[in-house]
This record gives sequence, structure tokens and C-alpha cells, in this order.
Amino acid sequence: MSELNFPIAFILIAGAVLIPFLRGHLRSLLVLVLPLLVLTLILLLPEGHASTIEFLGFNLVWLQHSQFGIVFAVIFSIVAFVGNLYAYRQANSLELSAALLYSGSAIGVVLAGDLITLFIFWELMAVGSTLVIWSNRTKEAHRAGLRYVLIHLLGGVILMVGIAAHVAQTGDITFKDMTAGQMGFAEIMILIGVLVNIGAPPISAWIADAYPEASPSGSVFLSAFTTKTAVYVLIVGFAGTEALIYIGLYMVFYGIIYALLENDMRRILAYSVVSQVGFMVTGIGIGTDLALAGVAAHAFSHIIYKALLLMSAGSVLYQTGKRKCTDLGGLFQTMPKTALCGIIGALAISAFPLTSGFISKSMVSTAAADQHLMLVWFLFTAATAGTFFYAGLKFPWFVFFQKDSGMRPEEPPANMRWAMYIFAFFCLALGVYPAPLYDLIGPTVNNYNAYSASHVISQLQLLLFSGLAFFVLLPLIKCTLTISLDFDWLYRKLFFGFALSIGKLTAKTYNSLLGFLNNLISSIGQRKYPRLNRFSSWSQTIEGMLSITLLVFGLSLLLYLFYSIL
Repeated sequence: MSELNFPIAFILIAGAVLIPFLRGHLRSLLVLVLPLLVLTLILLLPEGHASTIEFLGFNLVWLQHSQFGIVFAVIFSIVAFVGNLYAYRQANSLELSAALLYSGSAIGVVLAGDLITLFIFWELMAVGSTLVIWSNRTKEAHRAGLRYVLIHLLGGVILMVGIAAHVAQTGDITFKDMTAGQMGFAEIMILIGVLVNIGAPPISAWIADAYPEASPSGSVFLSAFTTKTAVYVLIVGFAGTEALIYIGLYMVFYGIIYALLENDMRRILAYSVVSQVGFMVTGIGIGTDLALAGVAAHAFSHIIYKALLLMSAGSVLYQTGKRKCTDLGGLFQTMPKTALCGIIGALAISAFPLTSGFISKSMVSTAAADQHLMLVWFLFTAATAGTFFYAGLKFPWFVFFQKDSGMRPEEPPANMRWAMYIFAFFCLALGVYPAPLYDLIGPTVNNYNAYSASHVISQLQLLLFSGLAFFVLLPLIKCTLTISLDFDWLYRKLFFGFALSIGKLTAKTYNSLLGFLNNLISSIGQRKYPRLNRFSSWSQTIEGMLSITLLVFGLSLLLYLFYSIL
């Protein structure tokens, strides 16, 4: 392994290129074997390993072993395998190919040792994720994908500007802590570009807008990679940045509030992505060793239980064609295995003892208490209760229980069930025996004990009280057919309407000027220059309009050049 000198991510990207040309068992074998091969190579990567290549005078580190990079690469390869298992019989070739490109690019980001390599994989990741959305091939998916790619193009441009400015100022492309000195324009632009990808305010709505419009399997991939790679970049580059504490807390409660208002089961889970990532961003802002280890552990467990929840919801959608909570209910009667897996995922996201969420989320809150950030600790405690309220109870109750919808769907196909079983096992196994995850993260958490008596009792009290409140308030929180307005209304409606008005005004002004010019030429031509009438007719065509516009533009440039010389 010491001689490995190519990005491991290229294995999955190469698989993405091959998928469209394969069919049947060979295609299925490829999408399952490649992630396992990548996982094996990641685990065998020697500590301190770095593979480099010369490019345009820069020394690119395109494969690097780092403490947290390995943690993220391992879980990315695991979710690539389980996600492909969930998808391979139902998904089309475009989705399978896009998923491999997406997962490979995400692994490329977390194993990159320089900013140029990171940016290349970052943009490939945006391409792969957009194709995952479009592979659902519905009108809603097409529109959501367009909005999604515009947001990520914006974030990519901002990130590129920051990287270019940083390299121009320092001549250094190393991907490292950006807060060692005073943060300038370059570092701030890099931070903003990353925050766009993480779903930070005010641009958070793209997650709930795009993720639910993907296919049942596509939403699983989307939940795992984009925001978590951004979390990793923040860990490495901006740990201890105080502003991230407040940004993260905003995300936590933003996600909770909108999830409580939502009727669409997949939008509930999409908003919970924002909320859970908010815990991680807050931990990065705290910036201590325990907080950062907690962020990495929580990202690991979050990817598993969030994928499990979305697999459960996706199975319901696949079998019933319904995604509104008002259309569902009583499905536990014929889908008990799917319901059980959904409940396990719901308990894990709520940090219930003996689940993966319990042994990871508590690290961040403990780190806040250790730094005497009592307001942050209290808000985390309240947010944990809110999470159990909307994800631990609302999602499984309204989808699998509550009123009987009259539908009697069967369990999903075997490959979808086995994918859920694997992640349900991980949720419970890591909760009961977290040592393998702690060992992967490193010595920082060797002495951490999540199962102290005070922590277990206080957490059970909190969750039981939240559960009691849910059932007491159940008549007031019934799902209804409502529309929740978010910040994206501004650029989807207000800005679009403003741009449309400006376009109409510009077109009207242009047509008026062109009409005046045509009338003037026509009147002159009728008296002295009849040939100008041909120009009048020609100028009314599209080609004529474009030619006149280019002519005016060219004359303006010549006048500007003449003025500059003088």
C-alpha cells in the first residue's frame, strides 16, 4: 500500500463511466464490489501516507491519510455500498452512474491534501449530485435539479475566488487550518463557499427543495455526501471559528421548526438534515479536541441513521406512491419490517440510549459544558427534545400508525430490505459497542464514556417528557395540507418576478427605439433613399436585431478606445 500513488476515488469515478455500458448481473456486481474495494484500500492506507503529482508548477496532494479524513472516507464508502444495494434493482443506469461519481468525488474531497484537488472533486461532486436528482426524470425533479445546480454553482464560484485569492496571497495550496492567522478576504470567501454547501442560513432551503424530489434511492445518496464533505472541510479549515456556533444553532432550530410544520415525510427528514448538521457546525465552532471528535463521530452515525430513515420513507413511497403524511397511516400492518427499521432510525436520530446517536451527539454537548458554554448546552438539550418530537415520534407515528389509510402495501423488494437491515444493525451495534468508531476517530475519545449513570438517566427523562408532550399535544399537531414559505421564495418568486419585469421593460424600450429608427429610415428612404426601405425590413428580423446590437456595441468599444487614447 505504500506504493499507492493514485486517488482511490478514481476507482468509483471509473465505475461511473462504465455503468452505462453494462447490463444485468455484471452491472449489479460492479456497483456493489467497487465500494467494498475502495473501503478496503482506505482501511489499508498507511498512517501518514501522501501521494503527490506535479501540475502547473504546483505539488498536488491527491491522496492523503489524515485523522478525520479517514473517518469520513470510511463512512462514505460504506454508504456507497449500502446505498447501491438499496438501489441497484430499481434505479436506472443514470442514477447508478451518478451515485458512483457522487460518492467517489466525496471521498476525493476528504482525502485531498491541497486546495486545487479539493476544488476539482468538489465540483465533480456537484455534477454527480445534480445528475442523481435529474435521474428521477420527473418535472419536479428537473426543476429542483436546476435550482440545486444554480446554488452549488454559486457556492463553487465563491469557493474558487477564495482559493485563487489565497494562493495569490500566500503561494501555498496546502489544505490546512485557515484560522492560524487573521482571516482575510480569501479565507472568508472560502468559508462562505463551504457554508453554501452545508445549507447554512439564509440559503438552507435547497436541501428540503431538492432531496425529496430525487428517487427513493437518490435521496439516500444526497443525504450522505454534500453536507458532510462541507462539515469535513470546516473541521480542517475553520475549527474554533466562533461565528460557526451561532450559525450552527440557527440551523438546529430552523430545521426543527420547519420539520414540525411539514406534511411531506421526505421533507420532514430533509429538514432534519439541516438540524443535525447544525449540531456539527456548532461543535466545529467550539473547536476543542473533544468537540471535533464528537463532530466526526456524529457525522458518522448521522449518515447511517439518516440513510436508514430515508430508506424507510423511500420504501413507503416505492410501495404506495404516497409521500404526504395525510395520505398515509396504518402501514405497520403489512410493512412491519420497514416500520421497525424506521423506528430504529428514529430512535437513533433522537439520541436514545443503546443507539448510535446517543454515543456521538453527547460528545458535542459535553464539549460545550466543558467550555462553560451553558447557553449552548441548554439549547442542545432543548433541540434533542425537539428532534425526538418531530423525527422520533412524528415521522413513524403519522406514516406507520395513526389512522388507517386503508392501504395494504407489501414489504419492499429484498435488496431494499437488506440495505435497511444493515444500517439498522449499525445503529444498534454502535450504540451498544462504540469502541470501533472511537478507535477509528483516535485517542481523543479513548477516555470518553457516554454511558455514565447521570447521562443515561437525564437523557431518558428528557426523551420520555418529550414523548409525553407529543401525545398530549397530538390533537394540535395533526398534519395538514399546508405550504411552508422559506427564504427560497425570494429567489424563486420575488427575484424571478423582478427579473421578468426588468426583461419586459428592456424589451419594450428596445422595441420602441427600434420602431422609431425604422420609421425614421422609412420616411427618409421614401423621399430620397429608397434602398433604405430594405434595411428597415431586414432590421425587423431576429438576425437584423442581433446585427444592430453588435454594431452598436462595436461602435461603443471604438469610442471608448478613442477616448482612452486621448
